[in-house]
Amino acid sequence: MNNKKIGEIKSEFQLMSDRDLSSFIQAYEEDPRAGVQSLVAQAKKRIEKLEAEILRIENLKIFERKYADYEYICGIDEVGRGPLAGPVVAAAVILPKDCQILYINDSKKLSAKKREELYDVIMEEAVAVGIGMRSPQRIDEINILQATYEAMREAIGKLHPQPTLLLNDAVTIPEVSIRQVPIIKGDAKSISIGAASIIAKVTRDRLMVEYDKIMPEYDFASNKGYGSAAHIEALKKYGPTPIHRRSFIGHFV
Repeated sequence: MNNKKIGEIKSEFQLMSDRDLSSFIQAYEEDPRAGVQSLVAQAKKRIEKLEAEILRIENLKIFERKYADYEYICGIDEVGRGPLAGPVVAAAVILPKDCQILYINDSKKLSAKKREELYDVIMEEAVAVGIGMRSPQRIDEINILQATYEAMREAIGKLHPQPTLLLNDAVTIPEVSIRQVPIIKGDAKSISIGAASIIAKVTRDRLMVEYDKIMPEYDFASNKGYGSAAHIEALKKYGPTPIHRRSFIGHFV
């Protein structure tokens, strides 16, 4: 029997990376102590979850595999079409062909903590990332859809290298000469679009947190500019700020 105390083995397990789980199981599966067997069982469950996640990510590459002949496949998504305040933000992401980043998904299906973690990984491993945004004033001037298209074109324009194929979440972007493939609910069906949704969401959320420091009455850090009850109440009480979309707030002001 292993001479290590169960507490030591537990600490070892908690610090263990996924790639070392098999060796952990091999080392301790003959240990008869109930506490150790419980840890071995947890390790096996972690492996099962990891294998399921690897399979899910492989299924998220169906469009990337379908268009594999294109050298630089770019996923595009936006966030912030619906809020009463703040910009609309678009992201364009080219992932490496052999991308192995796990847990990428539609940003709305991920916790804020997980999005932040994945943001750093994507920014580090992506071939290229471009971010575009349009202000509330521009949204009021040309409408939210056209402002979104402008933000997307800006994001694409910032990519080096330039993409050879665009995978878009649902839309076809005007005035873009690169071939486009619009995919309904693409942020949950394409790893490239999912990555773009995470970059766009984290970028915008961080910006709204900064606005909250300047204008704390509106609770932008919490509502991110969306029309929560508290946000609408503050809007009625204090009036609009420079980051409110005048074309969106007519019902409240």
